[in-house]
Order: sequence, then C-alpha cells, then structure tokens
Amino acid sequence: MLNVTVWNENRHEQKSEEVRNVYPNGIHGAIAEFLKEDFEVRTATLDEPEHGLSEEVLNSTDVLLWWGHIAHEEVSDEIVERVHQRVLDGMGLIVLHSGHFSKIFKKLMGTGCDLKWREADEKERMWVIDPTHPIAEGLGETIELEREEMYGEHFDIPAPDELVFVSWFEGGEVFRSGCTYKRGQGKVFYFRPGHETYPTYYHEDIQRVMKNAVAWAKPTTIAKPVYGNAKPLETITSK
Repeated sequence: MLNVTVWNENRHEQKSEEVRNVYPNGIHGAIAEFLKEDFEVRTATLDEPEHGLSEEVLNSTDVLLWWGHIAHEEVSDEIVERVHQRVLDGMGLIVLHSGHFSKIFKKLMGTGCDLKWREADEKERMWVIDPTHPIAEGLGETIELEREEMYGEHFDIPAPDELVFVSWFEGGEVFRSGCTYKRGQGKVFYFRPGHETYPTYYHEDIQRVMKNAVAWAKPTTIAKPVYGNAKPLETITSK
C-alpha cells in the first residue's frame, strides 16, 4: 500500500473560526480522512519540528500532498531543498490550490507561478479535457463546484506535460486547473480547487481526483539513470 503524507501549514485553522467550522480537524485532517480509505496516510504541519518533514518521514513517503497559503515564507529553505531532492529521486508531489505560490512549487517550476484571483462565492465548472488520463478515471465531463475562489489566467507556469482539467468561472475567467509535470524521477500534479472557507475537499469528485492523482504520482520501479563519467560499452579503436 502506498505511503502518503498530507502537509498543511495549518494557520487558517488557528486564526479563523469560519475555517474551523468548515474543517474542524484541519484541511490536512479532512484530506487524510478520505485518502485513508485507499492508502497509508500520515499528516504533517508547519509548526512541527522540521515542519513534520524529517528525512525519515520523507524517505518513507511515496506521495506528498502540499497545502499552503499565508505562511509560504516560513517554510525553511532546508526543508524545501529536502523535498525537492526527494521529488527528483522519485517521490510524487501533489500541490493544492494556493500551494501554487509555495517555495517548493516555484522551485520545481522555475517561474513566478502568479495568477489572477477573486473571492466572490462564484460557481466553478471544471472541464475534463483529457478523459483518457488516469487522474480523470471515473469522472464525467465536468465537475461543478457551487462556490469557489476564482483563479484566472495568465497562470505563470511552464507549459504542462499534460493538461487534465480546465476551469471556467461564473465571472468569465478560465484557468488551467489540473497540470502534470515530470521532474527528475518524480511526478508532480498541480490541482487548483480547495479554498479554505469552502467545503471543496468533501466533494466526491474532488476526492476521486485526489485519490487518482496519488495513484498516478507513485514512484516508478525503474532504476534511476546513472550519470557521470562512463566506461565505453564497446572497444574503442584508437586511430
């Protein structure tokens, strides 16, 4: 069974009664609850020693989920480097919602990762534009969220390796909401929905996407390539 770690900065839950009412066990707790149906799951938060991401934890993590928003800069550069190396070595990473501005996502993307946004309680219709992708398994043509925060283009990311979802918002904007990347031996999936004041992570289709994404992002069994100075495979004849 895959070992999954759900990381959350866990600051909105401490500061806002509105957020606590939606996620009484924290966003990480809500996500862990449904992922436990299929995976071995632990949680980690910003204020734990080493942000809950010790070498021991990361080395035993197959897929890491990341939710952050108001405390990106409090994440230690040392821990970011540790996570980055684990991704390059094969650990899967799923970056959620406002995690687009996290240090780890920006490091992996190499861009600013900025976007437009608006909080207006508007409808989001997420279109499945790659119905053959494993992350879209079991979904219909769309996922509808009655209330969500708007994210709009331009989204300052590299062109995705694969684009699985595109969102339309009631105010007229569109957004690349499901993007996959490969970095080193690891797989990365950015998934847009999940504003802290909305019950998005209780939505059945959102949960299905995230379970599918964990299964997709799992490490491969292919040996890591060998780099550096190499002996010839054939005899080299001097001329």
